[in-house]
Amino acid sequence: MDLTTRYMGLPLKNPLVASASPLTGELGAIRRLEDAEAGAVVLPSIFEEQIRAEEERWERLTSAGTDSFPEALTYFPDPGAYRVGPDRYLELIREAVRAVDIPIVASLNGVTSEGWISYAKGIEEAGADGLELNIYFFPTDLGEEGQSVEERYLQIVRAVRSQVSIPLAVKLLPAFSSLGNMARRMVEAGARALVLFNRFYQPQIDLAQLRLVDDLVLSGRSETRLPLFWIRALRGRLDASLAASTGVEGEQEAIQYLLAGADVVMTTSALLREGIPQMKRLVGGLRDWLDQHGFPSVDAIRGLLSRERLAQTGPEARARYIDILQRYPDAEAGQPTAGSPAP
Repeated sequence: MDLTTRYMGLPLKNPLVASASPLTGELGAIRRLEDAEAGAVVLPSIFEEQIRAEEERWERLTSAGTDSFPEALTYFPDPGAYRVGPDRYLELIREAVRAVDIPIVASLNGVTSEGWISYAKGIEEAGADGLELNIYFFPTDLGEEGQSVEERYLQIVRAVRSQVSIPLAVKLLPAFSSLGNMARRMVEAGARALVLFNRFYQPQIDLAQLRLVDDLVLSGRSETRLPLFWIRALRGRLDASLAASTGVEGEQEAIQYLLAGADVVMTTSALLREGIPQMKRLVGGLRDWLDQHGFPSVDAIRGLLSRERLAQTGPEARARYIDILQRYPDAEAGQPTAGSPAP
């Protein structure tokens, strides 16, 4: 059974990738992920604030996003509170590259182009096989237009691309007004891969204590539909790899993403819930499914249900949307409507 694939030009022994998380920030865990058959590992993000703190350039960062109030310095964690400092991060890259044979992809999280460039060069020099740009920006200024927000993202990609030669992936948000166009422009700016999707932090409200609850909710399989939609829509239309990165709990979600057209499938939440052995179960489940259905390789199923293969046009997609809405009450009652297939 041939599970090999390529991701932003890198050869992988299979399409299951351990994405950025605290789990991938320790050398022993990276070794265990390789033993569990992970195709590649994305290291946890190093934050622009960490780099800036080390370089004593906090003032420029905070003035870019907090109206230059002096007290803005207190919004960020103390540098000692971060899991991995900038120097240690580069050393982790060096150690991981020496210790394992699978690709090691670094991850940068920031909001300004100048905060990325020098450190991206350090990541390349440390030996990382690729770099994922995790651009995380809250556009809460009511006076800032969408075009300005998009240009901020593109400037970061261009700036980093101009300084490093290793392949770049960009972790996209699903909130752009024209996501397909933005995806194309990201590739034109230098992205070799697009990761769908990044998730905004969304706080909850505690009614008993009347306060915001600052917690992180792991993704679940119910969140796969939006990435599935866009992977299907983008497959074959961009000169870039597509990575799925939401809601992968088991091999079922991984297979669905591959059928939609993903080149690789990333998982974090399942590994944090179930532990590193879950990676081996994912790979084994994919291998078994391919064998049971008579497919000789991952390439044989990749994109089978993509928009490219099914050639669904705009009018056809809208007609399907209307049909789904019209059928819903009868479908709920278990009765097929006219024009829809019987179960």
